[in-house]
Amino acid sequence: MSDKKIRLKILRQDSPTKEKRWEEFDVEWHPRMNVISALMEVQRNPVTVDGTKVAPVVWESSCLEEVCGACTMIVNGRVRQSCTALIDQISPNGEPITLAPMTKFPLVRDLIVDRSRMFHDLTKVKAWITLDGSHELGPGPRQAPENQEEAYPLSRCMTCGCCLEACPQVNDHSNFIGPAAINQVRLFNLHPSGSMHATERLEAVMGEGGVADCGKAQNCVEVCPKEIPLVDSIAQVSRATTKHMLFGWLLK
Repeated sequence: MSDKKIRLKILRQDSPTKEKRWEEFDVEWHPRMNVISALMEVQRNPVTVDGTKVAPVVWESSCLEEVCGACTMIVNGRVRQSCTALIDQISPNGEPITLAPMTKFPLVRDLIVDRSRMFHDLTKVKAWITLDGSHELGPGPRQAPENQEEAYPLSRCMTCGCCLEACPQVNDHSNFIGPAAINQVRLFNLHPSGSMHATERLEAVMGEGGVADCGKAQNCVEVCPKEIPLVDSIAQVSRATTKHMLFGWLLK
């Protein structure tokens, strides 16, 4: 049993209508522990540093290997996945670790937010490949290696919300759709079958809140845990929408 303790300073809120408050917890340090395992220690014994028994901290997680995006939160002021936030890396000298929910999504409770807007935006840009029925269609169209190489990094998006949290254009005064959905427009328009609906995807991001509302801050690419070239995607889609706006009438 280790004598080393880790202090967590957690921003809590029982519901969207309740007051926010900071609570601090000391948990026993273990080798190779991450923020999730530290939160599990708090859940096992939810007593603050001043000895007050409180309700267990609520958070969300699923895969625990940076694939699902569910455990995204603000760790020490930076948005990231808490499952890959290793205690020894974010607090090498035993400094207190601050945890807070993302601010660009509706709060559910404590560290859980509602990311539904991201999934709604995926439907808005038709982020899927349309199939003609469920019957056997035979082999799909072949993709050139160059096309596959360009598309694969774009496909790593897990709708975690990091890019929206870091984007200054995503706020209460803007309807900006955000980098994640724009990246999906590029991804599915690259696909040989998906390109058949390229016009619909481009038109979905041509209006208010679309790609033209990007402020070019480039914060998104800095925080993306999958290193997706989001700035490149925004530039590519912006060029495609401009071309469609100027010459799209020729296709009608």
